[in-house]
Amino acid sequence: MEKANREVLLQVKDLEVTFGSKRKPFVAVKGVSFDIYKGETFGLVGESGSGKTTIGRAIIRINPTSNGEVIFKGEKINGKISRELDKRVTQQIQMIFQDPMASLNERAKVDYIVSEGLMNVQKNLTQEEREAKVSKALSEVGLLPEFASRFPHEFSGGQRQRIGIARSLIMEPEFIIADEPISALDVSIRAQVLNLLSALQKERGLTYLFIAHDLSVMRFITDRIAVIHKGVIVELAETEKLFEHPLHPYTRALLSAIPMPDPISEKQKVLEVYDPSCHDYSEDKPKWTEIEEGHFIMANEKELAEYRERLAK
Repeated sequence: MEKANREVLLQVKDLEVTFGSKRKPFVAVKGVSFDIYKGETFGLVGESGSGKTTIGRAIIRINPTSNGEVIFKGEKINGKISRELDKRVTQQIQMIFQDPMASLNERAKVDYIVSEGLMNVQKNLTQEEREAKVSKALSEVGLLPEFASRFPHEFSGGQRQRIGIARSLIMEPEFIIADEPISALDVSIRAQVLNLLSALQKERGLTYLFIAHDLSVMRFITDRIAVIHKGVIVELAETEKLFEHPLHPYTRALLSAIPMPDPISEKQKVLEVYDPSCHDYSEDKPKWTEIEEGHFIMANEKELAEYRERLAK
């Protein structure tokens, strides 16, 4: 895809999400900005508690934002919006949740779970039309249409996650937020779900925001990656560039923790541990800078000089 011709589907500008009361506020996400292009898979990676799920939930309007803008197809979708736009956003942006056990209503049959969102948006559907759409959505994720009459507890974790994906697909969205969609699954099932997501993207021209803490999975599925630490994005680059030239110490620490399949290499590798005190931001404050084309980093002037030197080698 030519960089100049890429269409920006979603823009996040200076996003801030705050929890707690006014007297004891906790800022979970601070000044986050990035663009997601139509048709790409954009990765958001960081440790547990770094704020990546909070960003996903803020985009889909589950978490309210305390500052900044979320712009989808040229329209601001955070804060107060019209009912008409809210309905459109609900249909066009969908989320696949992390835990396939907790995200499905145990008391409802699969037929109802998959079509619930559809019934809110297309109220004039006949029962036959709705059932046909459910069968099609289940078939697309590799499940039998007759599963529609069963309950979630009758399925394995991998099958439940496929039901969650079918629930998203039936809305015919353009943009899907996949929040750690494979972390709760067995290793053997993970590849199946990732391959399914890739195949669906090609068929339907979908755009993904893929949230995970596992960088080895990210390399397989994403086009670009943003690395987040304690609510701040510290580095953003194309996936291969990030793996070949990680600049920020936190990114390098994450990459050094990826297990190697070869036991000898695994024994010899040096683990990097990130220590935030390695940054001296007392006077020289960090800012979000494009250090080379498409490669952004949070750094101050002194660090930028070091990083540029490293890239020149």
